[in-house]
Amino acid sequence: MPGELCVGLACSPRRDGNTTLLLESAAEILRSGSVETEIYRLADIDFSPCMACEGCSATGRCVIDDGAMHLYDRILKAEIVIMAAPVFSMGICAHAKMFIDRAQQFWASKYLLNRQVVEDGHLRRSRRGIFISCAGTRIDGVFEGTVRVARYFFKMLDIRLAGAYCYPGVDGRGDILSHKAALDEIRDASIKLSPDVKK
Repeated sequence: MPGELCVGLACSPRRDGNTTLLLESAAEILRSGSVETEIYRLADIDFSPCMACEGCSATGRCVIDDGAMHLYDRILKAEIVIMAAPVFSMGICAHAKMFIDRAQQFWASKYLLNRQVVEDGHLRRSRRGIFISCAGTRIDGVFEGTVRVARYFFKMLDIRLAGAYCYPGVDGRGDILSHKAALDEIRDASIKLSPDVKK
């Protein structure tokens, strides 16, 4: 599908963190096809947390006009969305959670105002994405809460979640680069996201 847009969300506060490296790997694969791919590092974007003011309940749009809103406007135009977020303290990292909380506006649009989040029907039906996460620990269930929050994010934005790719025991900077199985899995997942990617 020529002309498609992918928005990648690098949620780790650590520059070149393991989840970001996997996201960049996916982006490189998508760019080998016809997918325009943009990566946004949340730590570089100036935005506020949800203030629970309920302003979006009346309008379907957050009242805080900041970097999160500009990024959400870009996400709404994308056919493909990839979120890459590490686990901190058994949950999704703070930058990701703060950004996801701002998706309350889309919940309000859908369930209070009965509006379509993505008005273009063809675009809405074609939207898909993947979630990528790493954790330093190998504790059972370490990704359960994180994936649950990510699923909410994708659902609120009418994005079909094609897969959640989670890798425990990955802590040191760049450790994921020696994890061949993870790199191969992300490569395969990226190829499945776009039929035009070179195999």
